[in-house]
Amino acid sequence: MTDLLVKNAYVIDPLSGIRGEIMDIAIRDGKIVEDTGSGAPVIDAGGCLTFPGGIDSHSHVCGTKVNFGRYMSPEDMRAGRTARKGVMRVTSGYSVPTTFGNSYRYSTMGYTTVLEGAMAPLEARHTHEEFTATPHQDMLANTLFDGNWAIMEAVRDKDVKRAAAIVAWTLDAVKGFAIKLTNPGGTEAWGWGKDVHSVRDEVPYFGVTPAEIIETMIRANELLNLPHSVHIHCNNLGVPGNYQTTLDTIDLAPDLNRNRQSLYLTHVQFHSYGGSTWRDISSKSEDIARAVNSRPQVAIDMGQIMFGRTTTMTADGPMEWKLYMLHHNKWSNHDVELETGSGIIPVYYGRKSLVNCVMWAIGLELALLINDPWQCMLATDNPNGAPFVKYPEIIALLMSSRYRDIERSAIDPRTEHYVPLFAIDRELDWYDIAVMTRAAQAKALGIERIGKGHLAEGAEADIAIYPLKPDELDPAADYQQVMAGFAKTRYTIKRGRVVARNGEVVVEGANSTIWSRADVPPEYDLNRDAEFVKKFEQYYTVRMRNYPVQDIYLPRGYFISTEASL
Repeated sequence: MTDLLVKNAYVIDPLSGIRGEIMDIAIRDGKIVEDTGSGAPVIDAGGCLTFPGGIDSHSHVCGTKVNFGRYMSPEDMRAGRTARKGVMRVTSGYSVPTTFGNSYRYSTMGYTTVLEGAMAPLEARHTHEEFTATPHQDMLANTLFDGNWAIMEAVRDKDVKRAAAIVAWTLDAVKGFAIKLTNPGGTEAWGWGKDVHSVRDEVPYFGVTPAEIIETMIRANELLNLPHSVHIHCNNLGVPGNYQTTLDTIDLAPDLNRNRQSLYLTHVQFHSYGGSTWRDISSKSEDIARAVNSRPQVAIDMGQIMFGRTTTMTADGPMEWKLYMLHHNKWSNHDVELETGSGIIPVYYGRKSLVNCVMWAIGLELALLINDPWQCMLATDNPNGAPFVKYPEIIALLMSSRYRDIERSAIDPRTEHYVPLFAIDRELDWYDIAVMTRAAQAKALGIERIGKGHLAEGAEADIAIYPLKPDELDPAADYQQVMAGFAKTRYTIKRGRVVARNGEVVVEGANSTIWSRADVPPEYDLNRDAEFVKKFEQYYTVRMRNYPVQDIYLPRGYFISTEASL
């Protein structure tokens, strides 16, 4: 047995209802237990802020598009270089680091679980290879269905059960975790040089609309009883006036699940723009927040941008083309047969750009205007809005209106005429931050059931101890300390082992890959479906028998099993 005792921790654990108590945490064999043996090693937290391990519910860190982002920006790979030190390997990259660079940086910030925001099923093997090379975080993969031909045929035929069967087969085959829709229908349209601009536009050659895809997939998801809801990147990302499309999408979400949302909208900052051109772009965060506040069946993440250089990457091919036309920077598009696509372009967000300043304000506004932090998670759509290493700075901005006012003086002075940010005096507290970076993610992803995101007895012993003493500092005034404290834990504990201490990784990692498997009745097993098999063999460039990801790609795979209601 491997025991560890954390003493004198200032614990905030929202899923367990703990709002700030000095307490001890006993660990045995990687789990939280009631007590340890008398000889257990002891870590004295000394009254420091202690959270469950951080969970990033939307990030782009592994897979073919991420790897191509590394190829495209050799200048980025020359940044962020670290030498080999102890168990830490050589790393490089700033906005798109190597997999070990990502893992070490997440660990030093106290993050222990990461969801890759978009995995193309056909290219899943590469994603899983990079998961294995991200040693300290348990990994999950949103699986793209936005332009899946078989899904769109099921939508056209109004056959929700067949759509569910396709999802079940695909997630099992590629070891994916959840349904991801990126610009539903739009990326398939882009393969024909077109796009969709509202949820009611028709996808060329398929006779379906984004609204029909979204509605069908929400109901298919619930038939499969999957742990996470449908995870959506709305149509019209990054286009002035697109807030109406976002509102229309929110209106499509029924209230179908007692335990979590029915629809998770990601990087909503990019979908909250008013105006008709880049010249009159404005914030519509108030309208979006009002819609979210009135619908508990919806959850979002911020998609905060931060000033500086980064790399954008998404399965939304037409959006990246629009960015190319704005920036005229190097650009790439990629099509994944019968499934989805992607695009990549490096960008720079500047304090002297009015458009960028409005975007920066909108993300913060969403977090401050949405009443319930359980409905708004902290994320940057890493690396699209900013690299995740900016999270401590975002936390400080949310906790300190004084810090926001200081930033106000450094950005384009016209910004305040287009955004409500500087009229908002709300300041989030430690509990809100714990919700937005841990508890809300665990609940939204449905992984609290396997011991993620909390410190109750039986939970995974994933713990972050920060060099911050809530009883001794005021985050509104001491925002610099808040930034520094959240950037580097005193201890990050992963499954009962100290993996990082004072900003240095101290042990080799051994993560797990978490995926979903829905058990369906034999009549919905697509391996036995002659029509599905025939079309697969006719249109894909790989044999159906070669498509599934073998177990060897998941040396520490763990699946959440559900029983489909078909």
